[in-house]
Amino acid sequence: MGMFDELKDKAEKAVEEHPEQVEKFSDQAIERVGDLVDDKTGDKYAGHVDKAQDLLQEKTGEGDTNR
Repeated sequence: MGMFDELKDKAEKAVEEHPEQVEKFSDQAIERVGDLVDDKTGDKYAGHVDKAQDLLQEKTGEGDTNR
């Protein structure tokens, strides 16, 4: 088994054992990346970034984006 397979297995196990914590972490990561993009682009693409964040939130589980 390769290194990436081992990481994948550990990630899947973490999701199964701690779904609320994983969802909270993913929500925070999505929000921070969106904020970084907005900051770097001077909010030029804020509407697109918000749509992308919403789509990612739907795909990874509903979460509070605090927007």
